[in-house]
Parts: sequence; structure tokens; C-alpha cells
Amino acid sequence: MDTERLTWAIGEPVVRVTPFGGRGYTPARRMIVELADGTTVFAKQAVNEYTAGELRREHANYLRLDASFMPRLRGWDDDGSVEPILVLDDLSGAHWPPPWRLDQVRQVLDTITAIGRQPVPDGMPVLDESSINGGWQTVAEDPEPFLSLGLCTRAGLNWMLPTMLEASAAAKLSGDSVVHLDVRSDNLCFSGDRTVFVDWNHSCLANPELDRAAFLPSVHAEGGPRPDDVADIDITLVAVVAGFFAARAGLPPVPDAPGVRPIQRKQLEVALPWAIRALGLGS
Repeated sequence: MDTERLTWAIGEPVVRVTPFGGRGYTPARRMIVELADGTTVFAKQAVNEYTAGELRREHANYLRLDASFMPRLRGWDDDGSVEPILVLDDLSGAHWPPPWRLDQVRQVLDTITAIGRQPVPDGMPVLDESSINGGWQTVAEDPEPFLSLGLCTRAGLNWMLPTMLEASAAAKLSGDSVVHLDVRSDNLCFSGDRTVFVDWNHSCLANPELDRAAFLPSVHAEGGPRPDDVADIDITLVAVVAGFFAARAGLPPVPDAPGVRPIQRKQLEVALPWAIRALGLGS
């Protein structure tokens, strides 16, 4: 890492840079940076055009939003290359779940509510619904990747698909509230009395219930309570979430992010039975 660029980004002398593995699913470089006064910050550097675009979107959202549920923006350097650098508070000493306690799950849901109540900042992007919905239609058109997961028989898919398609089509994803749109354990931590979300590159305006629906499968996949034991979620959004993972988990691995498909499968293993229960397809 170029300590000169980090010093420029932060505005303070850098004395040590330590690579930080974390649990991110992109190949962006992550590091803990020690400053001359002995304090530390967290830095993330893009490594290709995709991660550069994601980092620029994240930085833009840090400029738009400023609240206790976000780490503080500590620095930014973008020389126009594919390697911009974003610097934030160091949260490596916070508690990053799992394990999950029920009160922590509820803290996260309360934080999602708080995010949705934020004043809408200028320039906030609006949700592209096609990026979230349409999963069951994709499965209907080509069911083989989904069936290859072994989570459902062809007959079972044919039985539930009309209901999943109908429910997904009725879902209200649009809205005028701020949402994070990527709430899961590797993107949140508990620091003192704060619940802090990181990775704000997908944040936009949408229906905040979508964040709640998308978050809960990850909790049960990591040993926490079942989604329907925690909160009542709009069943149409439950169908959308299940469809999102159903359309992706069986696809070939992502070359730069090999952990994506396994985590999508784990989420689907929870989201699919949740949707089946919610829609009454198991009775």
C-alpha cells in the first residue's frame, strides 16, 4: 500500500499499514492503518474497475448521510485510476456477529427503521427494482441452475412456482425511504450502544421493509432464530428474497468473489422454506 496516498487521504502521517482479511466478498484491499498519534483507521482500496465503481458509490453515500449507524468518513483519495481509497473509523474491535442473540437481531431491525426515517438527501439514487425482483421469473425460464442445488424437486418447483411468481409480482419494492440494501452480519457490528452498518455502496431509496426481509435469512443461516419467529414481514417480499437467491445460488462461481455463491445458497436454504411457510405452500 502507498503510505503517501494514505497520508494524503487521511491528512495525517501514516506509520504502519496492516492487511485486514475481514469477511468481504470482493477482492478490494482492506487494511488497518496506524497513524502517528497511535490511533488507527480502516482503509479500503479498489483493485479493478468494478470495485472502483462500488467504492465511488459508497463514498458518495457517506457524503450524503451522516448518522450514528454509520462509521465516520475519515478520508478519501481518488486520482481517477481504478484504485480509489476510502478511509473510515476502525471498527475491528467491535462485536461482529455471529453468534446472534435475539436482542441483537431486534437492534438491527430497529436500526433499519431508524435509517428509513432519515431525511432524504439530495442525489440519493432510487432502487432499480429489476436488480432485486424477477428471480422467480428467471427460475421459470431456466430452472436447471436452481434445481442443481438439490433443495427442491422439479415437481415441487412446478407446484410452488405460480404462487411465488404471483406473490413477487405483487411486492412493493419502491419507496421514498433510505435503505442500506445489503444488511447481513459481515456488514454490521455492535460498538458500545451503537449498531453500525458498513458497505453503503448499494444504499438507495426504496421500501425499508425490503431491508428487513433480506436481513433475516442470514441470521438463521448463522445459528440465530427463524425469520418468522422474529418479525412479521410482508409475504410478497419474502417471496422476492427467496427468488433473488433461487436465481443466483446455482450459477457458476464469481471469479473475483468465490464466496458469493456459497453464502447465497446458505441464505436460500432459509429463505425458501420461509417463503413456503409464509405462502401456505407447505400445508
